[in-house]
Amino acid sequence: MSVIWHLRSGRKPTGGKLRRNSKKKRMERGMRFLEPEVGKRKAKITKKRGGTRKVKLLSEEFANVADQKTGKIRKVRIISVRESRTSPHYVRRNILTKGEIIETDAGVAKVTSRPGQDGVVNAVIIESKK
Repeated sequence: MSVIWHLRSGRKPTGGKLRRNSKKKRMERGMRFLEPEVGKRKAKITKKRGGTRKVKLLSEEFANVADQKTGKIRKVRIISVRESRTSPHYVRRNILTKGEIIETDAGVAKVTSRPGQDGVVNAVIIESKK
């Protein structure tokens, strides 16, 4: 796998070549997008700058769904991804990202967290099942 480096362009606005002042640092390195799917929970813990850790979801089976009418939060099973503003292919592959419309046991909900970054799926109910 290749590493993605988030650095400025190697060219000047005039087209001339820029020379680096220093070597590439680990903190400048990017991370590949791990696509969290609907399925049995799997997570990957990565070390970050300052000794902190980030939990990256690879797959998740449950979501914390908030019902705004009752003000309660429940842990419910995710059935599938219904709509995706990111990519239509994510619906077919059941990939979870922020803003996805998912179908749960409680009803249709919208994902409000970033599962690939936060390590948890939080959602708000749009249509509840009766």
